[in-house]
Amino acid sequence: MRRVVLFDIDGTLISGGPAKDAFCEAMLETFSTIGDVEGVSFAGKTDPQIVRELLQGAGYAQDLVESRMANLFARYLQKLEDQLVDRPVNVLPGVPELLAALDEIEDIGVALLTGNILRGAELKLRSAALWHYFELGSYGSDHEERDELPAIALGRARRAWRETIEPADAIVVGDTPRDVSCGQREGTRTLAVATGHFSFRQLEETGADYVLEDLSATDEVLSLLTA
Repeated sequence: MRRVVLFDIDGTLISGGPAKDAFCEAMLETFSTIGDVEGVSFAGKTDPQIVRELLQGAGYAQDLVESRMANLFARYLQKLEDQLVDRPVNVLPGVPELLAALDEIEDIGVALLTGNILRGAELKLRSAALWHYFELGSYGSDHEERDELPAIALGRARRAWRETIEPADAIVVGDTPRDVSCGQREGTRTLAVATGHFSFRQLEETGADYVLEDLSATDEVLSLLTA
């Protein structure tokens, strides 16, 4: 039976880069506001959810937001692609080694579970030279609620790999409480890593199956992912 590791992106695999700036520029061009961008947490949320929260706080009607969402993301993606040339993302410690090691294990499938829209995820991971490791995934462009993304990713894994894959065969790896809770809701195992905005202690309080400071100890991480 094939097992599946579902990776978050920002704060888990990579950090930095121009995504937030590109997003804010696109928001200003599309809606003439970025809303309370310092007061609204982006952590663990999908891209469309972030847009709605920012604009709801700025008093925008949801039908107006919906009508301009595609235009917003088209602008964002173009700006992100252009700006990544001079401001590539940073790959977090141990990530290339871990993905290379997982790639050598025949019965483990590696996939994404991220709030990024699909093309945004691709641009960021191509910038990091990591995109080729991921055959499939679930994205903020699939559903605005992160809790729905594990089921989408596992459904795609079953179809792509023609395997009987249950939630218990999967593990979600992420850096926020929302990463942990979406895996718990679906019934997967969870591994939280303190390389984002949440401390080791905060992540322990989520009840994650495993919590690590980072992914740099490849053999230790592999032992947890393949347990």
